[in-house]
Amino acid sequence: MEQEYYVYIVTNPSRTTLYTGMTNHLERRLIEHYQNKGNKKTFAGRYFCYQLIYYEVFSNSYEAIKAEKYIKGKSRNKKEAIVLEMNPSLAFLNKKVLGYWPPK
Repeated sequence: MEQEYYVYIVTNPSRTTLYTGMTNHLERRLIEHYQNKGNKKTFAGRYFCYQLIYYEVFSNSYEAIKAEKYIKGKSRNKKEAIVLEMNPSLAFLNKKVLGYWPPK
């Protein structure tokens, strides 16, 4: 079985803060972000970033890390343009990707 790697962008419920990350298990990572909401020790937790608005799938970690660094290096406007290309309505994708939401 081939491993998949994901670059993703999550935001808070009011869509005012963006967090870009990379993982090899998107479902687990989204649940971790949700469980950390309000945790001042993490950026995503501090700003309640757990709503998925963008993701890409890669077959190797090298390409995923490269894409993550590319996105992180962009301005907010450029990040929003990247998201809008895949998700024009800025819909929260958690339930669509995981099949359920919120986690139990």
